[in-house]
Amino acid sequence: MDLPRHHVIREGDLRILNPFDAGKLATLGQAIRLQPGDSLLDLCSGKGELLCTWARDHGVAGTGVDISTAFTAAARDRAAELGVADRVRFVHGDAAAFVPEGPVDVAACIGATWIGGGVPGTLEILARALRPGGMALVGEPYWRLDPPDEETVRDCHATARDDFHDLAGLVTLFGDLGWDLVEMVLADQGSWDRYAAAHWLNLRRWLDANPEDELAGELRRELTGDPLRHVRRREYLGWGVFALISR
Repeated sequence: MDLPRHHVIREGDLRILNPFDAGKLATLGQAIRLQPGDSLLDLCSGKGELLCTWARDHGVAGTGVDISTAFTAAARDRAAELGVADRVRFVHGDAAAFVPEGPVDVAACIGATWIGGGVPGTLEILARALRPGGMALVGEPYWRLDPPDEETVRDCHATARDDFHDLAGLVTLFGDLGWDLVEMVLADQGSWDRYAAAHWLNLRRWLDANPEDELAGELRRELTGDPLRHVRRREYLGWGVFALISR
């Protein structure tokens, strides 16, 4: 069980694997009022930046679960680097199937709601891990503007317009599912640019170093096409992390 290699190549040395920067991640930790000793579960934890920096800055503890062996190893290294390896641990495995040892204060799935087949299923997974009154964190795309055509929809990594809600529709969905929205931090176009463009540099450097690799053709096509796809979608696609407490 592992993540395909092209994902690891694309992310390169990035620490945050979504369109947040370090400032927005810190803002989120402050906004949800983390307290020393709070317990967290981070599903699809990537390279562990959320857990590691929040353990350092807020004194929390927790577990991250990710399907990528490379990302899990990087997360463990980051925990050691920040001196929080005694408070956070990282598990390689299926995030959707992971069962924590006990209920947690905060359960997160930041940008990977595919583990539950969408927002409703992912919130069910998170709810199973939470103590009564605990908080779920969900990272999810939304339409900033209605996409004008099918090409724009595809550029936004969607198969159909209905794959994503607009922001009001997403907030309505949370309420319909029985959750109160209590905080949110949204990506902006600048943080989208930083995340997308970092991929292009990672790809180019990898291609220069590995021209004969079996993935070279696929990643060359991605590098050739993705800058145009990004500038087409940046007006239309939003992304944010939403803090929710069950009613």
